[in-house]
Amino acid sequence: MYYISSITDTLRVPPDRFDQNLSSILLDLARDSLEGKIFPELGYIVSVMEAEEIGKGKLIPQDGGAFYPCNFKVLSYKPERGEIVEGKVNDITSFGIFIQVSTIQPLCHISQVGNDHFRYDDSANRLIGKDTGATVDVGEMVRGRIIVVGVQKKAIRVGITMRQAGLGTQAWIDEWKESLIEKRQE
Repeated sequence: MYYISSITDTLRVPPDRFDQNLSSILLDLARDSLEGKIFPELGYIVSVMEAEEIGKGKLIPQDGGAFYPCNFKVLSYKPERGEIVEGKVNDITSFGIFIQVSTIQPLCHISQVGNDHFRYDDSANRLIGKDTGATVDVGEMVRGRIIVVGVQKKAIRVGITMRQAGLGTQAWIDEWKESLIEKRQE
């Protein structure tokens, strides 16, 4: 899920930038130091949007720069258990599929791909269902539910399932919708 939050940081403005607009400098420095980083409480920082409040700068002896405390508005992505996500299948392996969802690549383990026993077809680089013949291919859009989230300093690890009704490839979702319509008509 995406969040807009405020984050406070103290940034060092180098002396060669003293003649520039302070707000712009701090925004540039914050983008360089925060974007693409992971914080357990915020998730992945997608963008530093603006510098909201700038405190008084401080000088430290033996350092030519000035240090400014500042509040920044940031856009972050933090996956939540139970969240429904959609993404593109980036890679298929013998143990599951990796899906590009926002800034992360969750794994859908082969046991969680669908209500069938899927096997990996190495020659076609796809998963094929034993009983249904359903397939999953690289480049295909899929929908899944997040079941496991682990936020660490350098990575966000996410596991998803596509075994529930209304999840999986678009073809699976369309079949599920048709079965609902048929049940209502009976």
